[in-house]
Amino acid sequence: MSTVRSALCTMCFYVWSIFLALVMFPMLLLPRPAFRYFVQLWSEGNFLLFRFIIGIRVEVRGRQYIPVGSAIVASKHQSEWETLIFLRLLRDPVYIMKKELGYIPGYGQFARKMKMIFIDRSGYAKTLRKLVQDARKATATGRALVIFPEGTRVEPGKKLPYRPGIAALYGALDMPVTPVVLNSGLCWPKQSFRKYAGTITIRFLEPIEPGLTRREFMTRLEGVMEKAADELMAESAEHQQNIS
Repeated sequence: MSTVRSALCTMCFYVWSIFLALVMFPMLLLPRPAFRYFVQLWSEGNFLLFRFIIGIRVEVRGRQYIPVGSAIVASKHQSEWETLIFLRLLRDPVYIMKKELGYIPGYGQFARKMKMIFIDRSGYAKTLRKLVQDARKATATGRALVIFPEGTRVEPGKKLPYRPGIAALYGALDMPVTPVVLNSGLCWPKQSFRKYAGTITIRFLEPIEPGLTRREFMTRLEGVMEKAADELMAESAEHQQNIS
């Protein structure tokens, strides 16, 4: 049954995405705030598909820590679900994404219209300088930055080193960083069309205030995120045992 529901959901996802993309191409001529409405419509439509076809619910914790206006959000990344949820929870987020995504037909044009930040992960110092430059422009307009410190999707329970981009933003922008953990990979595993019923929990943690050294910041960020992520995974495992 899970396979059938996953196949149906995937089919509906692509039908919905292609339909809305055809609607959105002419809307590229609109001002960005107006175009944003269609991006959010696409996102909310996908949440409805996940909810009613697969049975995926969403629980948000730590709402008091959800930033309003300019901020840096450092999130765990386990599935494509994260590319949708911040469109719902933040007013006008700026995703920091690898440049290859900008080459995807339709998606790339729409992301550029939304002024997302594309980075070359092999560019090292040059990439970091451009990242900081673009981030300053975005936060100057009151937008929140969303960055995935590990740089790629990571399976639940596994860990990768945190990349230097988050430290560069923290040091240059002099603003708090809000850590975020989640368990989306349990319901929507990476590189798989299969999806599973359950509750995806996303938890906003207390912001890390500016002023720490680079080493202090990275140690604290990784410490609080990994601890909270482990707690969430343990809770999810216990819940699964209770319903088995």
